[in-house]
Amino acid sequence: MKHVAAVVAIIGIGSGVAFADSGTPDQQSALVSAKAPQPWSPQAGDEIRFDVFRQGDKKFGSHIVKFDSGQDGQLIVTSDVDLKAGLGPITLFRYSLDSVETWDEDRLVALDGQTNDDGDTKRVTASVKGNALEVTGSGYSGEVPLGIIPSSHWNIQQVFSKAILSTENGEILDTSVTRLGTDTIQINGKPVEATHYRLVSDLTVDLWYDDQNRWVQLSFEARGQKIDYRLSRLY
Repeated sequence: MKHVAAVVAIIGIGSGVAFADSGTPDQQSALVSAKAPQPWSPQAGDEIRFDVFRQGDKKFGSHIVKFDSGQDGQLIVTSDVDLKAGLGPITLFRYSLDSVETWDEDRLVALDGQTNDDGDTKRVTASVKGNALEVTGSGYSGEVPLGIIPSSHWNIQQVFSKAILSTENGEILDTSVTRLGTDTIQINGKPVEATHYRLVSDLTVDLWYDDQNRWVQLSFEARGQKIDYRLSRLY
């Protein structure tokens, strides 16, 4: 069932780019385009809940993002991904990711993630060190500029970034993004206008954000299978 394993690329596998140093403040802000909109501002208790499907209507997991308040008004973002594929009662593939992001205003200041990729364990931790984010991960260890956006998708500035931080293994992912226009998508049978972006790294991922810059849909193809993220409700 290795053909299903490509699903994990949406949250952290791509071409790695190591930063030699943390750079100046101008270099840090250059990670995100000056044209990037303000991200959606979640409140404590908000939740993004996706059901994950393959080949149309074959449900094989969920991706849930929860938001809470931390110390001194910090934003705590918890992502929980659980994917499973099998044949009848037999599980042939299992993937889980748990990550916690800490944000101070509009800046990521800490990250703790652990992943079980069908038995392959991956980890990442990150925290502020001086004018940089110190990353220790199974995919990359070193300093990256403050202001980097993680690969958890909820922040629309991800699709306005030249590089993002993997919440799976700490790898720095080069990205190329194209805006494909506006689509009408269905959420619980209701039409929602959303802007469609295509993010290219090792995998091509389509992402949709609504007029409040909320992440509302995701899809991609992996080894001939179409994978779709569908909101169970609009948050």
